[in-house]
Amino acid sequence: MIRKLFGTDGIRGTANLEPMTAETALRVGMAAAAHFTRGDHRHRVVIGKDTRLSGYMIEPALTSGFVSMGMDVILVGPMPTPAVAMLTRSLRADLGVMISASHNPYGDNGIKLFGPDGFKLSDAVEAEIENRIDGDMSTDLASPDKLGRAKRLDDAQGRYTEHVKRTFPKGLTLDGLKIAVDCANGAAYKVAPEVLWELGAEVISIADSPDGYNINRDCGSTYPETICEAVVAHGADIGIALDGDADRVLIADEQGTLVDGDQLMAVIAEHWNAEGWLEGGGIVATVMSNLGLENYLEGLGLSLVRAQVGDRYVVEHMQKHGFNIGGEQSGHIVMSDYGPTGDGLVAALQVLACVVRAGKPASQTCRPFDPLPQLLKNVSFSGGRPLDDSAVKDSIVAGEKKLAGKGRLLIRASGTEPLIRVMAEGEDEALITGVVNDIVGAVERATR
Repeated sequence: MIRKLFGTDGIRGTANLEPMTAETALRVGMAAAAHFTRGDHRHRVVIGKDTRLSGYMIEPALTSGFVSMGMDVILVGPMPTPAVAMLTRSLRADLGVMISASHNPYGDNGIKLFGPDGFKLSDAVEAEIENRIDGDMSTDLASPDKLGRAKRLDDAQGRYTEHVKRTFPKGLTLDGLKIAVDCANGAAYKVAPEVLWELGAEVISIADSPDGYNINRDCGSTYPETICEAVVAHGADIGIALDGDADRVLIADEQGTLVDGDQLMAVIAEHWNAEGWLEGGGIVATVMSNLGLENYLEGLGLSLVRAQVGDRYVVEHMQKHGFNIGGEQSGHIVMSDYGPTGDGLVAALQVLACVVRAGKPASQTCRPFDPLPQLLKNVSFSGGRPLDDSAVKDSIVAGEKKLAGKGRLLIRASGTEPLIRVMAEGEDEALITGVVNDIVGAVERATR
């Protein structure tokens, strides 16, 4: 089956335009309920959201869909995506839903679905749900006496806070550390500062006043300038930047220099390997991760396995091949010992544990390898298939020839935004810049 609604990370779009309308959300709730209703027990779904204004539209629509099919709804309000995954498991729910467009601006929103095990759904299951959405679900509607109920879970924040704190090594504290945390005016605006403070840190909290419109605006992991500047301005020892739904993280060292997900995975993997905790003999990353990471891991006797872009595909490979660390350069870092999906706050605590144990500044702890020059440029488009254009294809072939034996080239359409991503990597910075610019120019001409 061909998926039309679901992309690489659930359903996503502009709020109040298809597919991100109340009507579609209603049908998604109905279809997902029908798919996950098995057996005669009382079925339940956990629904969380970030801080976007449109969450007030999508949440009740989904709730109505689930209730109409006889499924009870547990509403947890603004909570990180990994919290929804965790609560779905711990509450023995049949399904979890996160309403979020992650790092996108407030005008977008999305729907992410989790199975009862807390893992994101496979392509096959999403396709089956889509098939139900397009069909007649009237025969599956619950009778009046079997309708579901909806209620708020008042202690959701506390449950997640304690879960995150338990992932920090026993015997360690954050005493003496001044930590700046950028909450992206998003889902972790309460829990992130609370966790850090309760573990002993002096906390400088920024972008922690969501108003429905300011999520990810000039803040968060997609606008790292803010955390880098805040670290320097406040004399912090380290900075943490989360995204809108807090499933990704980037770090700024005490000098205000950014540390990306590749470096963070290297720090965590090296420590876990030394402690005997690392499984699979390496980590799982994506085709976007820097060759410097691969070379560094090889020097430690570890492997880097690459999956396609999307943390869901990273997790699928981890499950299939027995790895317990994986992630993306963007800061999605999955540690399956602690949860089934990327968790920015948990990943940050693992890095902080390494800093505390080393007794050295973050600048000396969080940058274990020198990345190879890598250039990524995004080209927006409003329609069509730019990568099918003959001139674009020719420019890609020419770029591959120039980089042959000297680097690598990756061109792909984003699965969450109308963007073509063009990335090249190699030791010759001038060469990769020229290759990327040539291809970007061809794509731009094809989209005019």
